[in-house]
Amino acid sequence: MLIDRLFARVFLPILLAALLGLNFKTAPVQAASAAAIRAYDNIDVTSKDFVGKRLQAAEFSDAHLDRADFTRAQMQGVVFDNVTLTDADFKDADLTDGMAYRSDFSKANFENTVLTDAILLKSTFTGAIAKNADFSGAALDKEQIIELCKTAAGVNPVTKADTRESLGCR
Repeated sequence: MLIDRLFARVFLPILLAALLGLNFKTAPVQAASAAAIRAYDNIDVTSKDFVGKRLQAAEFSDAHLDRADFTRAQMQGVVFDNVTLTDADFKDADLTDGMAYRSDFSKANFENTVLTDAILLKSTFTGAIAKNADFSGAALDKEQIIELCKTAAGVNPVTKADTRESLGCR
């Protein structure tokens, strides 16, 4: 499990950046203690309430969070690894610099959500709502960009980014 987390948090972003030719802003490196990172592994929770919670750098792995409510949650640097988030609500949440790998966001609500510089690969967004969301600088699989463009509209109220432009919709 530790190797998987290390790979997901350190090596995967570096490898993806190199493959995609992305330029990440450099920031001072900070050591994180195990107590500073909240891990939610192998949980099965329906209708979980995370409204307005501070979940920066939280790690969710192999979890079932169908219909979870993350409205207004501060989730910068969050990690979702193999998580089911069907019908989850991320309205007004901030997932800047977040990472999702092999996660299911089908029918999730991303209205007014900030997902700038997030890495969202091998994840599904079938039927997700992308109204007023900001995906600027986010890495997504082409098929999922096409899926999100089906509902993409508006301008993010926080960043003022046009949703369709931030996704690269045609």
